[in-house]
Amino acid sequence: MRWERRDLSSEHEAGKTEELSAYFDHTLLKPDSKVSDIVRLCAEARKYRFATVCVNPFWVPAAAEQLAGSGVGVTTVIGFPLGATSTFSKVAETRDAIAGGATEIDMVINVGALKSGMYGDVKSDIEAVVRACRGRAVVKVIIETGYLTDDEKVKACELSQSAGADFVKTSTGFGPGGATVEDIALMRQTVGPEMGVKASGGVRDEAAVRSLIAAGATRIGASSSVAIVTGGQGTGY
Repeated sequence: MRWERRDLSSEHEAGKTEELSAYFDHTLLKPDSKVSDIVRLCAEARKYRFATVCVNPFWVPAAAEQLAGSGVGVTTVIGFPLGATSTFSKVAETRDAIAGGATEIDMVINVGALKSGMYGDVKSDIEAVVRACRGRAVVKVIIETGYLTDDEKVKACELSQSAGADFVKTSTGFGPGGATVEDIALMRQTVGPEMGVKASGGVRDEAAVRSLIAAGATRIGASSSVAIVTGGQGTGY
């Protein structure tokens, strides 16, 4: 998944907003989401050809059923939103999610362990989830940038990369900060061109998306995906 810097200005001028669709994990993580909301989310993902939908673990089987044969994947979240559950719990969640039809796993890093300098524990936590996927699902590590210094962001990315994860991701959307161009650039600089970088948290308009992609993002997590790709502005995750 080698990343190369893209100049999106010509696409913008040509009005090719639909080309942004493949970047999106179309996200619905609200605790009060109903099955009708999941059905609608999946219908939107099929219509606009988003990369995946991102739902809470309970809704994975329903999303997988709705999206069968569509080419749209199913992302779910593990250890969400705090990252402070045990490795055993994260592995069990991961296996259950994959059995239910998840194709991508967004796990939350153990933020407290990272900030305590317990790097071996952080790495082994990620490695265990990577092993649980066994090539059956993409692994994205949410480092929750809003809690971290720049040095800690770099360390989190290095640990994620050495543990075998496929992506690093900025935020849960439930923490103290969201995606910024500066953080995406730092994360891209740290992991190099071969690893994915996902921007999530507070991404609400097309201009922000294009800036994040230019800085190095290869995936965007947003609940406002439809508004963004149709030229509007959203207010969600």
